[in-house]
Formats: sequence, structure tokens, C-alpha cells
Amino acid sequence: MIRRMTYALALGLLGAAIVHIIVLLLVPVYSERNIWAQVVAGGDAYRFHVLEPDKDGRGGFRDPLFQLAACRVDLADGPVHVTATGNVPFWSVSIHDRKGETLYSVNDRASTAEALDLVVANPVQMVHLKKDLPEEAAQSILVEENMGKGFVLIRAFTPDLSWGPSVRRFLSDAECASLPM
Repeated sequence: MIRRMTYALALGLLGAAIVHIIVLLLVPVYSERNIWAQVVAGGDAYRFHVLEPDKDGRGGFRDPLFQLAACRVDLADGPVHVTATGNVPFWSVSIHDRKGETLYSVNDRASTAEALDLVVANPVQMVHLKKDLPEEAAQSILVEENMGKGFVLIRAFTPDLSWGPSVRRFLSDAECASLPM
């Protein structure tokens, strides 16, 4: 009798553990508070929006030394030209799909110029761009990504409060526009 009770209790605990693990693994899939939802809520496409840290404390870890800006894009509309200029100690830019997965990333140490100048295109658009590169993209880093909708994220380092206005201006003046072909 006690053996059966112990067996039933162990089986119940194992089943409960499996259910809890499955639920935890499914949370990101069913979550409405993902990065894509935050980028869409930020405003219009093809315009950088500075991402503010969550006020309720449930948004996860955000490094206070970095400020972020995101621009929603759709390569179905054509290639995207991303530019930003300004005096900041460090910047990085990354391209993400709708799921938030990083497809490409580069920082100011890898760029030949101090300014951020990047063109993102799908493979077909890249072939056309390389045949006849527009003048405004002559010095750009060309990035080929096979994606539809996604977003570009710029991170800028703010080592202390005195850098705040400069970094904020760098992010708010950043441009994200569809490149005519």
C-alpha cells in the first residue's frame, strides 16, 4: 500500500515537473511583450524610435550604460539605408528578424568611417544594387539578408551623464529610409 502511494506520488511529481517545464518553454512563443511588439508600438516604420527602459521592472535586464533606438523595416518595400552621425564613444548596429533573432551586427570599430552608413537588401535587391549603386550608398556597408519584415537596432554607449545629450542626439537623428532603386 505504501509502495503504491509512493509510486503514485513520484509519478504525479514527475508529471507536474514536465508540465511546468513545457509551460516555461512556451512562454516566449505566446508572449505579447516581445521585442517586435515593443518596436511596433514605438511608432511608424522607417523611422528610429528611442526605446525607453520598462517602468514596471518586468522588461528584463537592460544595461543602463547603453541607450537604444529601433527602426522597423520591410525589405519587400526595397533596400533600407541606415545612417547616423555624431560624437559618441561607441555604437553598434544589428539587424533582427521579427522573432528578434540577430541576423547581422557591426560596430564603430569595424566601420571605416566614424559615421554609421549601412544598406540592407535581400539577395535580389543586392544584385541590382551592385549593378548600379546609388551615389548616396557609395560608401555604405552593404549587407545582404534574406528577410522580409524586421528591425534595425542601434546601441550607443553612455559612459557617464555628460555623454547623455550627445548619445541621445545621435540616436534621435539616426535615419532609416527605403533606398530607391
